[in-house]
Amino acid sequence: MNIALIAHDKKKNDMMRFATAYKGSLSGHTLFATGTTGQRIMDETGLNVHRFQSGPLGGDQEIGAMIANNKMDMVLFFRDPLTAQPHEPDVTALLRLCDVYAVPLATNMGTAEMLIKGLDRGDLAWRSIANGDKGE
Repeated sequence: MNIALIAHDKKKNDMMRFATAYKGSLSGHTLFATGTTGQRIMDETGLNVHRFQSGPLGGDQEIGAMIANNKMDMVLFFRDPLTAQPHEPDVTALLRLCDVYAVPLATNMGTAEMLIKGLDRGDLAWRSIANGDKGE
């Protein structure tokens, strides 16, 4: 599965703890991230991550384009609800696209953990069916 990892500045440490704790689960999937988050995940976990631009420079939109083209299966976006974001319209658009295309989305560590545990159990296999994969 293709999984996007995004974290606002004040949530990056949470994302690093999460990626470290679930390194084994994440390692079996193709990971994408916005700039700094992706670099930190690679540095701190050794996981391979395809990095886009940072969120404010278009990274959220690049991930949104993958969602719109049915090329993203899950988004883990650790948002900071207490800090105004200069690119809030991009964030809102990304969340909307997840809803439009039924892409599982977690905006905090608790929900992300539930999605990862479900992924490990095979609960998200419907994404492969929805994408027309034939199990090859």
